[in-house]
Amino acid sequence: MGRLDDKVALITGAAMGMGRATAELFAAEGAKVAVTDLDEGKGKEVVEGIRAAGGTAEFWSLNVAREAEAKSVIDAAAAEFGGLDILVNCAGIIGVDKPTHELTEAEWDALFAVDVKGVFFCTKHAVPHMIERGKGSIVNYSSIYGMIGNDEFTAYHVAKGAVSMQTKQDAASYGKYDIRVNSVHPSTVLTPLVEGIAAEFPGGLPAYEEYMTSNQSLRRLGRPIDVAYGVLYLASDEASWVTGVNLPIDGGYTAR
Repeated sequence: MGRLDDKVALITGAAMGMGRATAELFAAEGAKVAVTDLDEGKGKEVVEGIRAAGGTAEFWSLNVAREAEAKSVIDAAAAEFGGLDILVNCAGIIGVDKPTHELTEAEWDALFAVDVKGVFFCTKHAVPHMIERGKGSIVNYSSIYGMIGNDEFTAYHVAKGAVSMQTKQDAASYGKYDIRVNSVHPSTVLTPLVEGIAAEFPGGLPAYEEYMTSNQSLRRLGRPIDVAYGVLYLASDEASWVTGVNLPIDGGYTAR
C-alpha cells in the first residue's frame, strides 16, 4: 500500500526542482496528482514520466498570481479526480537581490504576487473542496529565510516569512474542519537553477557546495527528494495530529 493511496493532490510549481520531485514521489505513493505550472512543456514531461511509471497524473497550466486561474484549475482538478485531499504550494520566484532601501515597488509587488498571493489564492480555493471532503492537508514551501534573517534577497525573505505565518494562521483557522496546514523550510537545494549557479562558481559544484554548507551541520547541499519526503510525511495520514508546524529541512543550518 502506498502512503497516499486514494488521495488526490494538487501541486503548484511542479514542472521542475522540488515541485517535480514532490509530484513524482506522491504519484509513486499512490496519489492522483494534478501537476500545475507555467511551463507547459516541462509540466507535461512530468506527467508522462509519472504515467510511464504506472502512476496517475494530469497537467494544468497555472499562473498562481491570478486568482481566477487558481480557482478554475483547482475546481477542474477536483472534478477530474473526484475531490481534493492535498494542496502543495511550491510555486515561487526569487526576485532581485536588493536590500529594502533599493527595492522598487514594482519589484516588491512582482515577488509578492507569486510567493504570497499565490499561496493565498490556492489555499482559498482549495479549502472548500477539503471542507466538502471532511479533511485535508496543505503543505506550503517556505525557506529557512522564512525563519531567520539574511542580508540578501530582502523581498524574497520577507515573503517567505509571510508564508510561514499564513501556515500557522490557516492551521489555527481550519483545524475544526480536520484540515492540517504545515510548511517546509529548505536551505540550499540542488535544483536545476542551483546547478546552473554552481557550474559558474569558481571550482564548480564541489567548491560551491563547500561554500554554501559552511554553516550547516551536514556538509552537503540538499537534493529535491530530501525535501519531498518531508512534504510526503506532512501530507500523509501519518501526520494526522501535526498542524501549524514550520519544518526546517536544511541539513542543520538553523540548528547552528
